[in-house]
Amino acid sequence: MLIGEVARRSGVSTRMLRHYDTLGLVRPTGRTTGGYRAYSDADIERLLHVESLRSLGLSLRDVGRALDDPDFAPDTLMEKLIQDTRDRMAADARLLDRLQQIQVTGAGDWPAVLDVVGLLRAVHSEHPAHRQRAALRAGDAGLSAEALTDALLAESDENVAGALRWALAQTPGALDQLAARVTDPDATVRRRAATALSAIDDARATAVLEALLTDPDPEVRRTVALTLGRRGVETAVDVLVELVAAGDRDVEAAEILAAQDDDGRIVARLVDRLGADPDPAVRLRLVQALAEITGDAASTALTGLGDDDDETVARTARAIGSLRSR
Repeated sequence: MLIGEVARRSGVSTRMLRHYDTLGLVRPTGRTTGGYRAYSDADIERLLHVESLRSLGLSLRDVGRALDDPDFAPDTLMEKLIQDTRDRMAADARLLDRLQQIQVTGAGDWPAVLDVVGLLRAVHSEHPAHRQRAALRAGDAGLSAEALTDALLAESDENVAGALRWALAQTPGALDQLAARVTDPDATVRRRAATALSAIDDARATAVLEALLTDPDPEVRRTVALTLGRRGVETAVDVLVELVAAGDRDVEAAEILAAQDDDGRIVARLVDRLGADPDPAVRLRLVQALAEITGDAASTALTGLGDDDDETVARTARAIGSLRSR
């Protein structure tokens, strides 16, 4: 392939190709039938390596040293270029999202647009303190629910996440944005969305949370059940009972169940699920849960557990029963 065609196809000027030849970086080693020097396939491959290394910021001298190094690995270089390209594409995608978010805000003048740009940069800063300050300003600055939701669902710092949840709870459209993300395949995203929804106390948010009681992730189910239990939602009871059985926030779950029990239904469900469990630790948690519940049903259940085969369970049940009878 002659120099003109190489320049046309590669975008490297003929002047630069001749410069590479002079420096010994890329020399055409082939010959045409007419005796003209031409670039072979190996020369073209070396040109690719030169341009790739230059794109990484190396000087021509350093490029020559790298290519002449016997340990130079073109495959490693290609992997680096592929990753760099992916990073640029991801950065471009983030930039597009931010531009769309700015458009959504409907800012009416350039100073307002600049404020939003600055706030978006701060929300996505690498420094948690900057992100937290940006979250606290988000409501007044008019940052969209979409922008705040994206920031929250990517946030790992709990202090920043708390500020973002606070800002979201005051932002129109937050519920719709969060509801759209509770089916995300990433469990971490669903956990963050569920926690944010728990801060919105209205009927629509409660309905979305109820649908998450069967989520495959136990942390999502726990967050949702505790929130719905505090709101007196009946459908959360079974999950709360399971939390007691598993010893997962069991004291908190038991307190919530105790606040709901007024006709013995909760006691019956606790006893049915935990009372015959072969693990004494589970039955002991049942005793402790019953201690939180007033009424005859709980007292009767404690009396029965006073004869438990495990001495610790039986002794604890009798002690609690004795205190209740005073």
